[in-house]
Amino acid sequence: MRYEMGKAANRVPKAALALYPGPAATTWSKETLKMPAIDLRTARSAWAHAAVYTTLLLPLLGAAYAQDQGAAAIQKKLESEYQLTKTTADKSDIVTAGSVVVLQKDNVLMLASTSTNPCRNTYKDGKVTQSGPCRTNEKLKKFSRFSGIIPGASSVPDTPASRTFVTGEKFWVTKIEVKEGGKEPGIFLGFFTDAINDLRYATSLYIPFGAITPTPDEALKAVAEIITVAPSDDKGGDKAQSAPEGGQQQAPAAAPAAPTPAEAPPPPIEAPPPPPADPVSVSAGQTIDEVVAALGQPVKKAKIGTKDIYYYKDLKVIFVNGKVTDVQ
Repeated sequence: MRYEMGKAANRVPKAALALYPGPAATTWSKETLKMPAIDLRTARSAWAHAAVYTTLLLPLLGAAYAQDQGAAAIQKKLESEYQLTKTTADKSDIVTAGSVVVLQKDNVLMLASTSTNPCRNTYKDGKVTQSGPCRTNEKLKKFSRFSGIIPGASSVPDTPASRTFVTGEKFWVTKIEVKEGGKEPGIFLGFFTDAINDLRYATSLYIPFGAITPTPDEALKAVAEIITVAPSDDKGGDKAQSAPEGGQQQAPAAAPAAPTPAEAPPPPIEAPPPPPADPVSVSAGQTIDEVVAALGQPVKKAKIGTKDIYYYKDLKVIFVNGKVTDVQ
């Protein structure tokens, strides 16, 4: 059965024209459907394909895209920044040390790592808080210190040891979990410390999402407000980044001071100059050879007849017939 020109086009929905996944999707147009060659069976096939695509495929593709941009992507981003630490089953020691992190906010409460129900911290609006029971228990611990001096007061029942960590202290991350949807969407982190006075501490911290799930970069920025990776110069071994006691990394030992050079000996004392020689004297009657032997050769000589004149630096000696007659 053939449709007259224009009737099929009026019955084909726009979804069939835009979303039909078949090869004709790139060539069909409203004008094409007006042609008599398009029959009822072809039009119905287009409607069926469009309905399946819009009602089934699009929601599935949208959900997959949201998953890639949601919890899984955030988890991958955080684990690439913070290498997880693996502890023993009883949480008494470390099997493999990951990234050492530096706390950026005060008031993170941790209990002894062996506690079966550690208090959870929550980071929101720039502050770290704990649940009501945890806060109450900590206040009772402080009150119990005075129970011995208050008549009728009893101490708080035995509870795990606790410690409040502040900005600058260091520990490890043992857990990263991202939840999307449900009652508590957000990021859950697990912390674990080195031994402090022979006792390790652990806790969890929750960073809630807002009304919209953040992007991986936005989630990483939120976590960086509470912890950052500590730089490490030592890259060898599983425990290369092991945090020291008290949650603080120890500074490398100072190199031994260079020995003080020995004091140089004093210079030798110079020998005193020799005493001046006895002054040379020239007297009348000395011969030329005797004067030359005493004064050396003259600077200049002059001869006038039988007279010889020897000129020295500051002396003039006159000889007559080879003997001194005058000294000037």
